[in-house]
Amino acid sequence: MTGQVEELDRPADTSTGDEYVDLTPEYAREIFDALGGGEGTTASELLSELHFADIADLLGWASSNQRQQLVELIRPDFDPEFLTELDDDLREEVIGLLGTNVVAEAIAELDSDDVVEVIEDFDKDEQRELLGALSDIERARVEEALSYPEYTAGRIMQRELVAIPDYWSVGQTIDFLRSAKSLPDDFYDIIVVDPRYSPVGIVPLSRVIRTNRPVLVRDVMESDEMRTVVVTEEQENVAHIFRQRDLISAPVVDDSGRLVGVITVDDVVDVIDEEYEEDMMRLAGVGEEDDLSSAILDTTRSRFTWLLINLGTAIMASVVIGLFAGTIEQLVALAVLMPIVASMGGNAGTQTLTVAVRAIATRELTSTNALRVVRKEVAVCGLNGVAFAVLAGGVTWFWFDDLMLGVVIGIAMVINLLFAGLFGALIPLGLERAGIDPAVSSSVFLTTITDVVGFFAFLGLAAILLL
Repeated sequence: MTGQVEELDRPADTSTGDEYVDLTPEYAREIFDALGGGEGTTASELLSELHFADIADLLGWASSNQRQQLVELIRPDFDPEFLTELDDDLREEVIGLLGTNVVAEAIAELDSDDVVEVIEDFDKDEQRELLGALSDIERARVEEALSYPEYTAGRIMQRELVAIPDYWSVGQTIDFLRSAKSLPDDFYDIIVVDPRYSPVGIVPLSRVIRTNRPVLVRDVMESDEMRTVVVTEEQENVAHIFRQRDLISAPVVDDSGRLVGVITVDDVVDVIDEEYEEDMMRLAGVGEEDDLSSAILDTTRSRFTWLLINLGTAIMASVVIGLFAGTIEQLVALAVLMPIVASMGGNAGTQTLTVAVRAIATRELTSTNALRVVRKEVAVCGLNGVAFAVLAGGVTWFWFDDLMLGVVIGIAMVINLLFAGLFGALIPLGLERAGIDPAVSSSVFLTTITDVVGFFAFLGLAAILLL
């Protein structure tokens, strides 16, 4: 077996090493003013000072008309990597403005994982057109990656890697790296494989450089610390493995254990950011595709369902209030004060819910420590409930000159915050156990519970103790 480098041939890096200008709102305004004043040359010069990631951000800030102008300016000489920095909807628009022929030629310079990211959301015909500029081998690799399910290791891995046999010496390895016609742009670990092309260890590049030439690779490779990832592993699990093991890279294997690719930490950072953004959006009842560049009708449609569900829960809370309509008529102060109880319960529950959802996502909260976490959150909310019961009760007594009314709102506050802490932890745990993403619908259940319990406790106690 001989050493193997898998990489798409690409032009040499011709960058000058000049420092880029940071994109600030003021700098962006200069570019937009130049565009508005018809000074295309000035705008083009300003654009040339920006890093490709900042150009992607600038396109997101621009209006539709400004975006068309910017795309025309960058068309002659753009860094293809900026396509990977665009949001999905914006990327599709920019590719449409650039033209598939231009983009097809550009993606030939990207790593396989970046090609997959750029084209995965297009339909089959558009994908075929964009892949037309790739070599047969590279196109086959990308098509294979697209055959794996979304959000799996197979979609985010890159096929460009360095693999060597375990019987080589360090000297042979160094000579191979120096004489290889092409190497991945960036790599940190060399994968050691057996005759079946299965990973048996990893050698950090820094260790190769420090080790004497006669030493065998198998004697300096890391085998116990190496963590392989199956190609169908969910990307969220991959991110957890990298975070837990502090990995820089990990070999990806197929079902037979054969090496098919590698995942590097830069890919995992993108996954972590994507998963965090997804959970944050879902907690707010906003779809993953809902961003600043989305069309008005698409954004409206994605938010409608969630708002409809919230309308249903609001009606449930109103029904509880309706049960005590007579009580409220006799003591108008109740109508003034009852939103306070519900609001405090909702906010306290959201705090617990946010902590619980994050802990589940990072695997800090599992069935083994669930009871302890629930007890802690109930205790925290209970103590806060007592503290705010004293504050709210005192303010109510001073405001309405009614001691019993202050006692009622204080007791209701404690009850609602206890329920908020309890269900703020139990709801995401229950959804996770049922196989439902707790970030998707936890908040709507919690809001319903804190509203209903808050109104029922406050108005019920008022009916018993005041009337």
